[in-house]
Amino acid sequence: MAKLPDILNKTLIARSRFFAVEELQLRFANGAERTYERLRPGSIPAVMVVALADDDTVLLIREYGAGVEAYELGFPKGALEPGETLEEGALRELQEETGFGAREFTVLKTVSLSPGYMGHLLTIVLAEGLYASRLEGDEPEPIEVVPMALSALDDWVWREDFTEARSLAALYMVRDIVRARRAAAAAGADAG
Repeated sequence: MAKLPDILNKTLIARSRFFAVEELQLRFANGAERTYERLRPGSIPAVMVVALADDDTVLLIREYGAGVEAYELGFPKGALEPGETLEEGALRELQEETGFGAREFTVLKTVSLSPGYMGHLLTIVLAEGLYASRLEGDEPEPIEVVPMALSALDDWVWREDFTEARSLAALYMVRDIVRARRAAAAAGADAG
């Protein structure tokens, strides 16, 4: 593993309501020095929730993505509230954005987005044992809930309105979990 570069200097060069841009002066192990810019890492944890309605159905949402200026499919996500645990935040986001709660949460993986210039991390959580439960959220318009069959994943990944890479990665993780469960159940049935 390569030695991390030395950070010689960090300078805040721009700030908005939501973002702060830093300039980093770096020195690499071979002596090369470079200037990088990045969005300053967020200090608030974020969660994305994959709601598994049954062993072949996940609940996507369609909402406006200002970054791509289009309506996009993805999973409920958001920052945790102060003092909220990962599971509490996942439950709240799920209730606000889909109208469902969940009885069971499993943390799958913490992922990054464009680590070359962003330090934002998001934890993917699988939600199961769904039940109807809606909380009022801060979304400017109603969010459409779109059921998706995991068995049709190979078709869904090519949709033009499904480009969010973290959501795509989460789908493959959940598909593999469901496949492993089915294989274990089949092996148990064969043994019995």
